[in-house]
Amino acid sequence: MGLGPLLWAGDPPGDAVAELPRIRIGIGGQTLTLEVAADAASRRRGLMFREHLPQDQGMLFVWPQAGRYGMWMRNTRIPLDVAFITGDLRIRHIATMVPHTTRLHQAPEPVRYALEVNAGWFARHGIRVGDRIPGLETALPGSRRVR
Repeated sequence: MGLGPLLWAGDPPGDAVAELPRIRIGIGGQTLTLEVAADAASRRRGLMFREHLPQDQGMLFVWPQAGRYGMWMRNTRIPLDVAFITGDLRIRHIATMVPHTTRLHQAPEPVRYALEVNAGWFARHGIRVGDRIPGLETALPGSRRVR
């Protein structure tokens, strides 16, 4: 989850949150449908409290400017991998995150995006640090989104 408060008073439990915009990207010969967390509230919430994440889905965190953002897993029930991605759409760091922990996972340099998928997804599809992910530009304002 993004840095900041983990749960605000009044946040509904489970998946009962406003639906986020979705995009589809091709990566590693696969198509992923990604929820886009591009505002502070959706980045704070991330994938917390969910019981399941389908194998072809994930969440893309988008920040308005590059920074050394970090992720943790408190209140997150699903083991996840996170890829930290720079503005030129290159993966700079991949980490496997364990549910219900507060260990901070952070990129070694400023990034614009973080992509969370089920743990092991990147390795299964041969995605590595240094790979470029064209298609993330669709997450920028004014881009084509799918529902």
